[in-house]
Amino acid sequence: MIVPVLFLAAIWSSTVKPVQSVAKPPEDWTAYGKDDKAERFVTAAQITPGNVSKLRPIWTFHTHDLSDGVNKPYSAFECTPIFAGDTLYVVSPFNRVFALDPDSGKLKWSFDPQIYKLKPVATEAFACRGVTAWKNPETGEETIFLATYDSRLIALDGKTGKPIRRFGDLGTVNLKKGVGTRYLHDYHETSAPCVVGNLVVMGSSIVDNVAVDMPSGLVRAYNAATGKLVWTWDPLAHFPPLPKPTNKKDAEYLRGAKTGAGNAWATIGADPGRGLVFVPTGSSSPDFFGGYRPGDDKDADSIVCLNARTGKKVWSFQTVHHDVWDYDVPAEPIICNIAGIPVVVAMTKMGFIFVLNELTGKPLLPVREEKVPTDGVPGEDLSSTQPFPILPKPLVQTHFQPWALTEKYKKFIAGRAEGKRTGGIFTPIGFNGTIVLPGGLGGCNWSGGSYNPLTDTLFVNTNSIANIITMVKRSDESHFYSIFDQIGAPYGVNWRSFDAPDQIPANAPPWGVMHAINLKTGIVRWEKPLGQMPQFYDVTGSEQWGATNLGGSFCTSTGLVFIAATANPVFRAFDASTGKILWETKLPAGGQAAPMSFVSPKTGVQYVIQCAGGHHGLPSVEGDSVIAYALR
Repeated sequence: MIVPVLFLAAIWSSTVKPVQSVAKPPEDWTAYGKDDKAERFVTAAQITPGNVSKLRPIWTFHTHDLSDGVNKPYSAFECTPIFAGDTLYVVSPFNRVFALDPDSGKLKWSFDPQIYKLKPVATEAFACRGVTAWKNPETGEETIFLATYDSRLIALDGKTGKPIRRFGDLGTVNLKKGVGTRYLHDYHETSAPCVVGNLVVMGSSIVDNVAVDMPSGLVRAYNAATGKLVWTWDPLAHFPPLPKPTNKKDAEYLRGAKTGAGNAWATIGADPGRGLVFVPTGSSSPDFFGGYRPGDDKDADSIVCLNARTGKKVWSFQTVHHDVWDYDVPAEPIICNIAGIPVVVAMTKMGFIFVLNELTGKPLLPVREEKVPTDGVPGEDLSSTQPFPILPKPLVQTHFQPWALTEKYKKFIAGRAEGKRTGGIFTPIGFNGTIVLPGGLGGCNWSGGSYNPLTDTLFVNTNSIANIITMVKRSDESHFYSIFDQIGAPYGVNWRSFDAPDQIPANAPPWGVMHAINLKTGIVRWEKPLGQMPQFYDVTGSEQWGATNLGGSFCTSTGLVFIAATANPVFRAFDASTGKILWETKLPAGGQAAPMSFVSPKTGVQYVIQCAGGHHGLPSVEGDSVIAYALR
């Protein structure tokens, strides 16, 4: 439904007051998504389709802070640097912050929060996607906010790197306070803080498959100058207490608690001008069994709009009802305008794109509820329908089609698939295993997208990789469900990638794709394979199959889209109008981070920055490089 613009303005003026926001220079990049809109749109026009082929590396900085596989645990260099004032800020997977001169890459200062490096759960890696800058309107002081893996919010002086002692407890707020954690790493931070006006808004990353009653995904706002708590919003406040389990051990463990998670582990979005915060939430705990959380689990798996001043909910749109597939909303929402109407763009693990009216949460492009199977395991009560966007079309594969390069692999895949459920997306998880496509890495994931407001085009990269997920009864003595114990639930879970030897995906390609979508019409403008699997470098035609990828893009007013992301270490620029690759260069390690761009105030040079440090989960080559490219 399209609401007249004047009507929107009238409602906004009567219901929501703007939050004070400090204006930023047009080519600063002060937040993970560049600015409040998270469009990742660069207006600087030095680099064009005509000269992008002349881009070359100018300097490289090494953090010397990465996993060595022995003394440090797994890590993923997912950082998108920020640029504020005259300084580039980079953060390592272990939360060390580096302030760099933008023209030389020389170190100005560094800060090490000395996080506790005990290895996290098996499916996790230490990661930090970025920091956020805020200029204090009273003092003019540039503040850099860092959220650490061990759940601290730290305010650093942008000039010196020293903690700002008047913030919180000598520069630090303990984010675990009041949460009720059970384990060291069941509550941590991986995404950059959201700054809206004079507030810092924080979500959390919760390991939600350890048990039923994990911590709730509290969203909290703190005064940016003092660190004082201003408000708290609980996505699961309306959930009833858990029923008492019949299993004596589980009953002792749960003690009348309630289901948890529903947390915002992705970066939170904001519209300071309208005084709104947009929270992308994940599934309730545990991910794969919902028998103890009857109903649709609202506001889990949703985009939730909150009043930035009070934390009160304005509206909520749920992308998955009663999620048992781990289909979190993983990406920072994009706030933009379509035909004069303010919208929020939600990118999901299902490869579904939802374009929502920012005022009401109602879909701007059509969405319909479609019937899905409900025959889950005993005790489960699945939703009979799920929301499917009509436009844009699903961007990834939603039905499994086996694929193999050789007869040997074909037999292997057939054997693994035998007896497994393959009914397509939203097929219930069963005791014999269900082939889930897209899997946990699937769809848009945390990479998010970029948006060109001049052409109404969304650019987003996706994965189509299958998993096999099996529900396991507690009575099964094999205990192979211990990958995800789901303590307190009647079942554990065995989760694994569905691939052939050499990590070759079992489902048909393409496995990684770059998409350009007109958000005014919902029509896909072009789709191109993204990357090449390293296993297939010698196979003719494999460049059309794409590759697994993590890390987003940015787009420019001149008609370019920059992205690395893929398992093969290549950084590239697409022609935004056609999808043709106009420039690419090899990286020293995997580029599993979104790039960024800024203009130096000293030299006037436009730089493109890419972190190249890899990701153990793809896998890709690991490293610690921050590389600056320019035309000079």
